[in-house]
Amino acid sequence: MTAVDTGLSDVAVDSTEFLAVVAARELAGARRVFAGVGLPTLAVDLARRTHSPDIDLVYESGVTGAAPEAMAEGIADSVLVSGAASVVSIGALFGYVLQGGHVDVGFLGAAQVDRWGSLNTSLIGDWERPTVRLPGGGGAPEIIANAGRCVVVMRRHDPGALPAALDFCTSPSPARAHAEDPRLVPPGHGLATLITPLGVLRRPDPLGELELAQVHPGVRVDDVLAATGWPLRVAEDLTETPRPAASDVRLLREEIDTVRLYLR
Repeated sequence: MTAVDTGLSDVAVDSTEFLAVVAARELAGARRVFAGVGLPTLAVDLARRTHSPDIDLVYESGVTGAAPEAMAEGIADSVLVSGAASVVSIGALFGYVLQGGHVDVGFLGAAQVDRWGSLNTSLIGDWERPTVRLPGGGGAPEIIANAGRCVVVMRRHDPGALPAALDFCTSPSPARAHAEDPRLVPPGHGLATLITPLGVLRRPDPLGELELAQVHPGVRVDDVLAATGWPLRVAEDLTETPRPAASDVRLLREEIDTVRLYLR
């Protein structure tokens, strides 16, 4: 999916805008969101300007109650501190805020996601001779385990991004952790929603697997199944993803990311 008609006269909505709008909807009712930069930044900003103005935004750099005046280029960008409620140590952020059960939604990205909701953000290929080295886990393993639920947005949906087996497991899902040791039951749900350019996958059971819950406009179920590296389940109540509202797209373009830092 590269463009969707939303009624914005003759202007089509590109994939990044579409994904940001769909992701923003997932934050309805959220109180505190632990977010990364990029697409999560766009989605959280849009959610705060529309249906969820009271979201408390937390960044891995220790910024809590963030209210940046401009788009941040990274978690250490000084713009995140401007207007923030506080800046705490990494130990306090992870030990008291996240592990204390005070984060409703963890908002992440990933290079690979498997059927159980485990993430790979470490490498593609063989461990000894990887094809691509990625940034690594950062705070994602802790977020997956401790946030109330996690939302992941990916710009790709193909068997390489959603493989039968991860090239490396950076952030194990509760299901994988429990399979390794039945005594391990992480407090968080883990990955609850995966948003891709083809549809929305959900994992209703913390110890279960992902299933196709929504297909985007113009996408067939068979397209999604063929692009997934495992036999993907299809939800009985499968629906089509609602198209973005023209007002949401205008906010993204004209107020949120006017310099096209992440919109592309």
